[in-house]
Amino acid sequence: MEEHMQEPQKSQVSEGPTDTQKKKRSRWKNVLLIIVEVSVLLLAVGVLYVVTRTTEEVERREIDEEKIIINEEVEQRIEEKEEVEKKGYRNIALFGVDARDGKLDRGTRSDSIIIASINQDTQEIKLISVFRDTFLNLSNDTYNKCNAAYAQGGPQQAISMLNANLDLDITDYVTIGFAGLIDAVDALGGVEMEVADSEISHLNNYQLCMAEELQVDYVPVEHSGVQLLNGMQATAYCRIRYTKGDDFRRAERQRDVLRAMMDKARDASMVELTDMVNSVLPQVETSLNVNEVLSVLGSVAGYEIVTSDGFPFEGNRLGVNVGSKGSCVVPDDLEGNVKLLHEALYPEEAYMPSRQVQNISDEIAQLTEEYIE
Repeated sequence: MEEHMQEPQKSQVSEGPTDTQKKKRSRWKNVLLIIVEVSVLLLAVGVLYVVTRTTEEVERREIDEEKIIINEEVEQRIEEKEEVEKKGYRNIALFGVDARDGKLDRGTRSDSIIIASINQDTQEIKLISVFRDTFLNLSNDTYNKCNAAYAQGGPQQAISMLNANLDLDITDYVTIGFAGLIDAVDALGGVEMEVADSEISHLNNYQLCMAEELQVDYVPVEHSGVQLLNGMQATAYCRIRYTKGDDFRRAERQRDVLRAMMDKARDASMVELTDMVNSVLPQVETSLNVNEVLSVLGSVAGYEIVTSDGFPFEGNRLGVNVGSKGSCVVPDDLEGNVKLLHEALYPEEAYMPSRQVQNISDEIAQLTEEYIE
């Protein structure tokens, strides 16, 4: 990770604001709160809004949509309109990377993979995390932990991996470097979290590693219980995966920090919220252009996160040591998990997974059979 130290921008507030100015500030604060809501989980909506304001600060990278894999049956269903009408839906892939050299393209495995399904008609957002150690087809008929797709082929291959395994038709993405989270939390004045005894040593170990990389000091957490965590501490807390629950608990910690940031943001000043947004900007890369962003956002202040879950779904996954691939999350029937995914995203639809997904599901079962007790 690289250090991103920016001077806080001064916010000039005139005395005796007019009613119009108050309304504008209130509207701006509502939008910033939306940005905060999703920042921990890769800024699903917030980053998109930021792109419209400061495109020169966000790296836009075009990807060749012709090279992105979309399963044949999925394309046919779209063309023939056999699916439930989805005019209002927009799915975007969100990737979080630990880019220590500042590069957000290929070469680093994605620590977090999230599908953001945005319903522009109902203004609902559904966030589905794909656990990074999930054993899947990397879109090139090789099987490994799914986060290897980003390392091998950047966002283009990672999107293809999601589409091939999950019967999706994603063509856009946003990638965030996690280094910005430290500054984002600090800009909010820290967040209150409950730290367990079993988490303290791991939290401080992660802090130590990050502090050495950033060449900064850190403050160890010395006791358990509810306490105010600064940016370094909260980021380290999000990365813990060596306690009971492993990577599943890690994803839950990220959601806990998200909620804590939302709570803190409700009472934050305009300066604090603006500083938080500015701290994230250098850590963003996206395929979206301004017009596409505007078409997604609509009335952004009215959007609400209604679903936050993990794939493969609880009760339909196994923790398995798959030989040379190491410890993996294996879908207990990928086909069944994909059916549940589509029903979660589009509850009005009874979904039948494509033949391509059925074949991948069978292949995963064969490749992991000898390792499952």
